[in-house]
Amino acid sequence: MLRISLFAAILFSAFCTYAQTYPEPEFSNELYYLNKNDGNKLVRLEKNSSKMDQKTNVISGSEASYDIDGTKSSVRLSGGNNVSFVISDGSSKSSSSGGSSSKSSDSVMRANGIDPSMVSGMGGMNDPSHTITLYKVDIEKGQRKILLQKAPGMNPFGSHKIKSSDKYTFSVKKIRDGYWELVIDKPLPQGEYAFTMMGVGASMDMTGGMLVFAFGVD
Repeated sequence: MLRISLFAAILFSAFCTYAQTYPEPEFSNELYYLNKNDGNKLVRLEKNSSKMDQKTNVISGSEASYDIDGTKSSVRLSGGNNVSFVISDGSSKSSSSGGSSSKSSDSVMRANGIDPSMVSGMGGMNDPSHTITLYKVDIEKGQRKILLQKAPGMNPFGSHKIKSSDKYTFSVKKIRDGYWELVIDKPLPQGEYAFTMMGVGASMDMTGGMLVFAFGVD
């Protein structure tokens, strides 16, 4: 019995040490790049709002996209191998500080009239893989574009393929309650990228635009 208890204590201690190597993000419900080459330093991604754009033309076809101002993100990653990101719903910071709500709760939630303490009470975010999507965005007419779908029209000389922006999958690793690491499953080629997030912490305006977290890979 003593050996089992000692083994359990060692495992628990190892888990706590492992969890503590991940710094708590300053803001909840926001994605950060986890720079493992710099002591697990967190780098805040470009936080931007996209514009929903829908076009329909019998000849040229139809298009639905989220458009982001600018052709290049100010946040740059020097390489796309073994890339990880983290996100916290604020509950792990709240519990460690003994309060019901973090002082640095997501500003987007407050701006939309949502009380972060109420979100925490409801359990906050679940598995991020159900709410977060990573896109490699297209560059067109001075904007970054998350192309949801582009369908061909009746133009006999145009493309007849349905197009959409490439999605990149990731594996989710739970660091502690309310805190996850998103490990991108394959290397990211050079280009511009953006995360979209649905549900808790997401923001949509009257035009159907959505909050995005963008970065680029050089």
